[in-house]
Amino acid sequence: MMKDVPAILGRYVAATNAHDPQTLSACFSADAIVLDEGKTFRGRPEILAWKEDVTARYKTTNTPLDYQWQGETLMARMRVEGTFPGSPAVLTYQLEFKDGLISRFQVA
Repeated sequence: MMKDVPAILGRYVAATNAHDPQTLSACFSADAIVLDEGKTFRGRPEILAWKEDVTARYKTTNTPLDYQWQGETLMARMRVEGTFPGSPAVLTYQLEFKDGLISRFQVA
């Protein structure tokens, strides 16, 4: 049986597309970990700073393409568009969840 995609992922995508780092950072648990662009961000304050920087530099938007569960990890393929070289790109986000929030996020 296929697990449902957690609702928080929809809120994450909406906040990304609205270029709203504050709302986006609230999608993460207090002790969440993000791995992106070769860096690790821990906890909401660092995640907020990461998204403020990424939003200012790239103005990204996400369009979900498909999802696949691998154990407790959700592999979410997204079409990502913005002001970065190579846009648009298809990226895979690896996500884990805790208490209805994103607890781990990695761009694969």
